[in-house]
Order: sequence, then structure tokens, then C-alpha cells
Amino acid sequence: MNHLAIDLGSRKSQVCMRNERGEILQEYSCPTLRLQRMLDADPAHVVLETSAEAFTVARAAQALGHQVTVVPSVLARTLGVAQRGVKTDVRDARALSLVACQVEKLPSVHIPSQRASEWRALSTSRETLLDARTQLVNSVRGFLRTLIQQPLRCTPKTLPARVRAALRDDGSGVPMHIERLLVCIETMNEQAAEMDRELSELASQEPTCRLLMSMPGVGPVTATRFVAALDDPKRFDSAASVMGYLGLTPGEKSSGQSQRRTGLTKAGPAPVRRVLNQAAWCFLRVRADDPIGQWAVAVAQRRGKMTAVTALARKMAGVLFAMWRDHKPYDPQHQLSSGNA
Repeated sequence: MNHLAIDLGSRKSQVCMRNERGEILQEYSCPTLRLQRMLDADPAHVVLETSAEAFTVARAAQALGHQVTVVPSVLARTLGVAQRGVKTDVRDARALSLVACQVEKLPSVHIPSQRASEWRALSTSRETLLDARTQLVNSVRGFLRTLIQQPLRCTPKTLPARVRAALRDDGSGVPMHIERLLVCIETMNEQAAEMDRELSELASQEPTCRLLMSMPGVGPVTATRFVAALDDPKRFDSAASVMGYLGLTPGEKSSGQSQRRTGLTKAGPAPVRRVLNQAAWCFLRVRADDPIGQWAVAVAQRRGKMTAVTALARKMAGVLFAMWRDHKPYDPQHQLSSGNA
């Protein structure tokens, strides 16, 4: 089987094909938009480096019958890419194709399905919108502090009306630059509500999300983020491997006789950890009397509430994986131990 390495670029990509003996058969540059047409040939081993375009190209290559490896970018230098500080598209493509010939099984990241990519993009767009709204809200609140105004206790949804009322009562009126920010906040509120409705409809139509949402504290946002991150539960051996993949397990720096445990590795997708932490807070508020909730309360008494919430988020990740793997809804009597299986 030939080895086809592609150094992807936003506009142009460099291709290098070698045979099993490592001899270069073809080298050429082509527009990235035409790569899918170039892949319509005899099945080969296609090697890519992780990038924004990598997974779309990888899925297209798989659909055409190619064997695909997406090399983690953190390993690219050890494989010869940008060796000795010299980096060109031609050299990088040659290095990837040569390694593919020499190494029987190259390390590869998981290639997400089309569904997982779309859900991750939707969730990321929602978070970007909320982050932008938060910046605008903070800017308005900062302006009110310059007027020595009483701090307003309100949510982003009620903030525009409350600010207008407060400034009218004060007699100063709403400055035009603040009014523009308030209009933007109102628009973002409407768009955020639309995206929440879209996520809720999506989760309600997906059997896996409905199953995961049977656990207290888990809503459409957490369920879709979790499913998009794991994509396929069969690629994980146990709940512990899921916790490690999401960066929810303690790290370790040990050497010789010295053993030292560190904080969370935070090696996985940060947005999933954030929504799991929010789900853990919600779980403690609504179902603290569940066995898992009682376990978290006991941890809080020994180590503090923040540590307990993090531990509960880790436990919930394991339980959600077990529910998905076993196709069973949340059962408070049996889920405490299943989070570690």
C-alpha cells in the first residue's frame, strides 16, 4: 500500500506519495478545496497532521476507502516535521510520508464523526456568544460604577431594562454609547435563547442525550457536549479512562524515591470540564440526598466544597459513560459504583 502524506494549508496543500520501500512516487501542490478529488484513487495510507481542516479531509478519505492517520501536532516535531528549525510544506510532507513508511503503527488522534463535529461547533458558537455578552455586561456595569450608582442585582436578560430605568430615575438619561451596548445585549439575549432552543430540540431527538439527561443536573448543554467529546463509547475501556481523557484525574510527578501528586491534569477539552462542573453544582442543589450526593457532601466536609464539586464532576463523567455504555438510565441505587467501572 502506498503512503500519501498531506501537509494541509488553508489555501494550498502539499502532497507526497511514497511506495512501501520509501521511494517518492509523486509530489505536487494543489488547492485544499480540490483535495477530495485528488483522493479519489486507489486506496492508500493517508497521513495528516492535526489542523482545522484535518478532520474534514480525514472523513472524506475514509469514505473513499483509504486508511487514515491523523498525527497529533505535539508529536510532529519528534517525527521529523520542522526538523532543525527548517520548515517548508515540501519538507513537512516528505517527513510525514517517510515516517509512515518506517513506523508500522503511527499514533493517531480520534477522527470525530460528522455529528460530533457539528455538535461541538454548535456548542462552541453558543459559548462564544455568551462570552461576548458577558464582556458587554461587564462594560455596562463598569460605567454604572463611575456614576456611583447602586449596584444592580439582575441577570443579563433583565439588565437593559434595569439600567435604563435606573439612569432615567437618576435624571442623567442613558448615554448613546451605553444605549448601543444595551441594544447589543438584547440582541444577544434573543440569539442565545434561540441557540438554547436549538440545543434542547437536538437533545430531545437524540436517544443518547435523552438517556444521559435522566441524570440529575444534566441538561441539553452538558449532554451534547459530553456526547460530542466522547463520540464513541467503545473506544474507552473504562470510566477511569474517560475521566483521564477529560482531564479530571490528578497528575503525578514521580521519580525514583520521590512521589508527588499534582492537581488535575486538565488534559482534555476544557468546555466539557466546565459544563460537568456546572452539572455537579446543580446536582448538589437538587439531589444532595442521592447516594452520589451524600458521597460528595462527605467529601465537602473533609476537603471543602470546591474540591467536592470537582470530585463530583469526575464521578458524574464516569456515571454518564457507564449509562451510555450499558444503555441504562440513571439509577441512584446503582450508579455510585458504576462511575468507577
